[in-house]
Amino acid sequence: LGRHLDANPRQFTLTPADLAGLMADLAGPARTVLDPACGTGALLRAAAPDGPAPRPEHDGLRLHAQDGAPDLAALTALRLALHTRATVRAVAGDSLRADAFPDLRADAVLCHPPFNERNWGHDELAYDARWEYGFPARTESELAWVQHALARLRDGGTAVLLMPPAAASRRSGRRIRADLLRRGALRAVIALPAGAAPPYSIPLHLWVLRRPGTAPAQPEVLLADVGQFTGEGRGGPDWRAVGETVLGAWRDFERAGRLDERPGLARSLPVIELLDDDVDLAPARHLPPPAADGAGHPAEVRERLAETLRLTTDLTPAPAGTEQPGTAPSGTARSTARWPLTTVGELARGGALQLRTGTNGGRTRVPVLTDHDVLAGTAPSGTLPESDEEPVLTEPGDVVVPVLGGGSVARVVDDATAGAALGRNLALLRPDPAALDPWFLAGFLRGTANNRQASSYASTATRLDVRRLQLPRLPLDAQHRYGERFRALDEFERALRLAGRLGEQLVRGMYDGLTDGSVAPGT
Repeated sequence: LGRHLDANPRQFTLTPADLAGLMADLAGPARTVLDPACGTGALLRAAAPDGPAPRPEHDGLRLHAQDGAPDLAALTALRLALHTRATVRAVAGDSLRADAFPDLRADAVLCHPPFNERNWGHDELAYDARWEYGFPARTESELAWVQHALARLRDGGTAVLLMPPAAASRRSGRRIRADLLRRGALRAVIALPAGAAPPYSIPLHLWVLRRPGTAPAQPEVLLADVGQFTGEGRGGPDWRAVGETVLGAWRDFERAGRLDERPGLARSLPVIELLDDDVDLAPARHLPPPAADGAGHPAEVRERLAETLRLTTDLTPAPAGTEQPGTAPSGTARSTARWPLTTVGELARGGALQLRTGTNGGRTRVPVLTDHDVLAGTAPSGTLPESDEEPVLTEPGDVVVPVLGGGSVARVVDDATAGAALGRNLALLRPDPAALDPWFLAGFLRGTANNRQASSYASTATRLDVRRLQLPRLPLDAQHRYGERFRALDEFERALRLAGRLGEQLVRGMYDGLTDGSVAPGT
């Protein structure tokens, strides 16, 4: 499956496993689950997460899947058959035009529908019985999927759909949104952080819907925004914080029918307050800023920034020396011609280090160190699809190098990162401590000239041949001296990154404070 997806990256819109798990948790326990746009089956896998061993709570579990692409329907059926003992029925076909389950009344519907489709069946389906809340406009394909999901629920059943943010505010859909609110069908709109799912640059929404038996007397709707948990670099959001915040707010709202305000994160609003001319359901328009954005927040960030800048001053590297270790004083640090050189490949053949590459999957469910994590200096953030491959697990002192995209980057694995699985497009070098200092190894691998001579430029992407990277043959005591200097440079680099993030946070907080009145301009 991984190879198939890699070979056809533009044909699939994947639902990340963390997001699929959150959607299944929002839907709650269910015996009958439908995904009408199943793709590769991630959402239904999340609804039956316990593997092939039977569990009492999953006795009688029935999973229904449909997708317009026959190969995806077949892949989903096979993956679910291998993953769970639930009864699985997967059908190929367009769920809107040719619904395979017209009589189904499911406990839960999970759906990541295709976005912005104009050819969804507007002309053929004008009088379809599913449009209980209004006939969707041609530009509102997502609202057609919403009503399809509601039509396949039993009374009281729950649907969770991933939606583009525009669906919450487009004027063409305001009448349907208003009727969903009035009748108590739409229960929550949750704004996710950017990077939660493709397209990664857009903060998508989750809509939680319930097929109403009777309309509530004074309905309220939950609005939540967890955009502040956006991850650093391209590693994705902080899913633990997202899950705790969203599920905590949803469960409290479910129990009480309302939710006291959680500044900047969540609140419930009476439906009547949203039924204006726009029926705009974007959470950001209705949530006050977090309490942390008050007057004291910029001062705290400024203090942390000042401390970090002082630290960067203390860590600023001293001027480089002019003598090479183990050479006469006349040797210059700029010339490596006097050093006997070796390559990573030769060191691997001689047993001074082990060379491993990342896998496409694995049995062990552990965090995955991705190439983006290495480039951004962030914690392991990826996941690997389940397979029979044994993942390569990192250990303290390993040196990890990205092999695609160019750039001189190498990361020494510390105790916090150790135990993560090695992701694709990464090479791992595990030095023998009796022969190689890991910081010495990582430092010389970062040399610009070294990377250029070991890289190939035959295609649009630069690829690094790690075996061709060079480093000098030096005794271990000289390696340690270089290693100490490279370690100090790494600490300085991390302090600079922190200072940059704090500076951006301070600027954003000052703009927000000055514009909302919580910070005075002073004199």
